[in-house]
Amino acid sequence: MSVQALRAGALATAVTAPSSALAEWGVNLPEGVTSISNTIYDIHMWVFWICVVIGVGVFLAILWSVLAYRHSKGAKPAHFHENTTVEIIWTVIPFLILIMMAIPATGTLVDMYDTSDAEMEIKVTGYQWRWQYEYMDEDISFFSSADTPRDAEKNLMEKTEDYKYSVDNPLVLPVDTKIRFLITSNDVIHSWWVPEFGWKQDAIPGFINKNWAKIEEPGTYYGLCAELCGQGHSDMPIEVKAVPKDEYREWVAEQTGEDG
Repeated sequence: MSVQALRAGALATAVTAPSSALAEWGVNLPEGVTSISNTIYDIHMWVFWICVVIGVGVFLAILWSVLAYRHSKGAKPAHFHENTTVEIIWTVIPFLILIMMAIPATGTLVDMYDTSDAEMEIKVTGYQWRWQYEYMDEDISFFSSADTPRDAEKNLMEKTEDYKYSVDNPLVLPVDTKIRFLITSNDVIHSWWVPEFGWKQDAIPGFINKNWAKIEEPGTYYGLCAELCGQGHSDMPIEVKAVPKDEYREWVAEQTGEDG
């Protein structure tokens, strides 16, 4: 499911995706698996329906004007240059509509960048062309690279559902945990993007950008580098495995060599 959502988002944002994605058109945002992504989706649908109502109203008004005041019925054009009432109406109504859109959008933007009270930190570093993940609260660090078989790329074997998206070392995260991401780059500008999280964040050399996620549902979620970073740009997939907290603690113990 997450692969399809990613492919739909990649098509919408002109991010390179495999040719098989062309058969899986998407016309809407994924709802995501974080509170932020769900809020973004709700605002998106709220603004969408406002635009639908405005569009329908405008086209109905145009259709009515064309039919009711057409030349064949003997309609004569009115001769006036100013109408204060009309000008006030078409200024105040759009202003109120924009306020209705801006209030929830501004609140969501503030929440998106509020990384305080995080329960754990992950440092993400972009390289040409792979990702490095460092668990700041644990002694865990590894690189994550694409592991798509070359035979699959050359059409010498059947492509799997996660073709071009799977990696050798996925990022493992616990659910129901506020995670602060520290995102930077070692060479050029990259962009870390998992659509189900509801945001993307540029990885810029010499800077650390912050964002956060609290994953609500266990599962495997895929992403891409969303910044054209060189000839290996399409070989920088992201694979996140969200697991229950008990399973995450077991994974940490395996990685650090600790018992229990």
